Amino acid sequence: MVAGSRAGLMPDQPPKRIARAVLPGQRHRPKTGEGVAGALAHFGFGVTAGSLYGTLSRGHRLPVAAGAGYALAIWASSYQGWVPKLGILPPASRDRPGRQAVMVAGHLVYGVTLALMVNRLNARAATP
Repeated sequence: MVAGSRAGLMPDQPPKRIARAVLPGQRHRPKTGEGVAGALAHFGFGVTAGSLYGTLSRGHRLPVAAGAGYALAIWASSYQGWVPKLGILPPASRDRPGRQAVMVAGHLVYGVTLALMVNRLNARAATP
């Protein structure tokens, strides 16, 4: 997301926009601490989603494509689902193409990395 922001593909990052909307004050006005709050919330969401993936795949070696699909499902349910329903950003289908390209790429990196790490942990746990 940082690279996408620096490349001018998205003026601000969605986690920061989500934090801006839920922090006290005017819903769409910048607020002190929104960047840090957004980063912490995003990290926590990623850890929680990764833990769920790890729990669901416990003891199984899943294809890397499963992790990519899982991450794309998170992207779709967020950016076509609850984020626009809360009025934070437009649905992905009507949003800036650059922002959505960055977000899809970021979610794919997350999903592939998640699958590789969970597969490694599952293989290590299976080794006597």
